[in-house]
Amino acid sequence: MLVDSHCHLNFLDLTEFNQNITNVLTQAKENDVQHFLSVCVELSDYPVLEKLAAEHPNINISVGVHPNTEMDYPVTAQMLCDLAANPACIAIGETGLDYYRTHTEEAQEEQRDRFREHIKASLITSKPLIIHTRQAAEDTIKLMAEENAQDIGGVMHCFAESLDIAMQSIDLNFYISFSGIVTFKNAIALQEVARQVPLDRILIETDSPYLAPVPFRGKQNHPALVKHVAEAMAQLRGISYEELAEATTRNFYKCFKLA
Repeated sequence: MLVDSHCHLNFLDLTEFNQNITNVLTQAKENDVQHFLSVCVELSDYPVLEKLAAEHPNINISVGVHPNTEMDYPVTAQMLCDLAANPACIAIGETGLDYYRTHTEEAQEEQRDRFREHIKASLITSKPLIIHTRQAAEDTIKLMAEENAQDIGGVMHCFAESLDIAMQSIDLNFYISFSGIVTFKNAIALQEVARQVPLDRILIETDSPYLAPVPFRGKQNHPALVKHVAEAMAQLRGISYEELAEATTRNFYKCFKLA
């Protein structure tokens, strides 16, 4: 059994699935994937995620605002806590820091303030964090430590940083989640990280509809394809697919105890 620990089911183009999300889940099940965490990136999407979770018991959801999502109002910890009261919501995020398209100090500080509110909400609700970081790894780790994110832990999603950042994250009680990027031929440094991260700290994800793994690179990603991530990870580590699947599924339920 596999778990897609990070997907965006509400962003899928359902044309290839006859406009039916059930067909997405059925195809996933045919590829060993039986549980899904559909992650929120803006609050206006949250009612759609709640509906998905209500209709499909094997879908859990999170609540949060992506660092690059523009908002007309500040996101507060209380706001997130109120929305996280839904029992299907098992995590806060995705949140974090992304300086790739955010270059001014003012805009970066706004991201840091929002990140702090998410960590506060996570600590209040006892729901783990889903963290996104891009070109901001040092600031991300620093802020996590300053705000005591280690007291709740969570996952560094779609990990693409160095082994040093991975180990610092693990020291802060976080899991490391690998996506289809690890299958890319030019991802040599990340593949080495995937070999060395402790097996009991690894998760796998699609981040669908983005980042489809080889041999589907460039096409729409969807949860069934997380099997290819699992197969690639097993090969990199020199273990069986079954061992990798068992470990990552066990890790998911240890990280997200409410799942």
